[in-house]
Amino acid sequence: MELLKSTLASIKPADSKAKEDAKEKWDGLVKPLGSLGTLEELAIKIAGITGKVENKINKKVIVVMASDNGVFEENITCTPQIITTLLTEGMVQGITGVAALAKFANADLVTVDIGLNSDYGHEKVINKKIAYGTKNFTKGPAMTYEEAIKSIEVGIEIGDKLFSEGYDAVGTGELGMGNTTTSAAVLSVFSGLDVSITCGKGAGVTEEQYNNKKNTVLKGIEVNKPNKEDPIDVLAKVGGFDIGGMCGLFLSGAKNKIPVVIDGFISSAAALIAVKLNPDVKDYLIPSHLSDEPGARYMLDQLELNPMLNMKMRLGEGSGCPLAFQIVDAALYTQENMGTFQQATIDSSVLVDIRED
Repeated sequence: MELLKSTLASIKPADSKAKEDAKEKWDGLVKPLGSLGTLEELAIKIAGITGKVENKINKKVIVVMASDNGVFEENITCTPQIITTLLTEGMVQGITGVAALAKFANADLVTVDIGLNSDYGHEKVINKKIAYGTKNFTKGPAMTYEEAIKSIEVGIEIGDKLFSEGYDAVGTGELGMGNTTTSAAVLSVFSGLDVSITCGKGAGVTEEQYNNKKNTVLKGIEVNKPNKEDPIDVLAKVGGFDIGGMCGLFLSGAKNKIPVVIDGFISSAAALIAVKLNPDVKDYLIPSHLSDEPGARYMLDQLELNPMLNMKMRLGEGSGCPLAFQIVDAALYTQENMGTFQQATIDSSVLVDIRED
């Protein structure tokens, strides 16, 4: 608990002066004001994160938190639970979707066993297993309050270590059969939205399984009565170890003034818990894409963030993060390599600023 407390206490808002200076620099580049949209916003946000106007992301990493969920036994997915372990093995082999995209984006990949329901082990998988998966939240809490804190602190520890090794940005990924159900439950608690909105069909389910999924989320909330004013209580009662681990990564990034990229629906659930723990965390979050999972839009609405991409992706694993890394690189490169009005001998005083604050 001490690591979590000290981390939360050390998180400060982004550097507003650096953001103003970066905006001034963009406004001096040879283009209509604000005309590069999200590219400008990204570079300005990263200036606020690092406290520097000029930035470059030299070392990137995607951390995949692998964990199983006890709620799986409620027949809420057509995918066997062993797939979580097999995909973890696939991470090591470099054959998963996020592994291929990470290679393309020149990003490293770190895989963590934070709660696999198996004894799979490999030297390339960091063993931080809290338990052999969470418990079935229709029968009681998914985990104890102490386990919830531990899962967050695992993420903080891993993030702190990676940042000490010189990584400039981290992406958040996960593996866990049933984790769109846990994420939908987290969203339902914080938003009050109906389960027909928060629950989608995840990796693919029958109509019977989809109805089971919605009823399972309703029952989990009814049985456990999670307190939305206590984010750790929500995580403990209806969340997952993978969500807790990613939450810790977001907190570590904010503490260390490093941008952390949100992937999709499940990663957003972790980000939402992190922001509920400390609202200043939002300054350090980079949303990558709008997942095709129906609740994803509402999750981002809760975070008050807009995704960069909408590519109808719903793989998870952190697969949106390598794409986001490339857009960030493009934004930072453009800021430093585009010419100014002065260089082009153009009078910028005639420009009209049509941007909305």
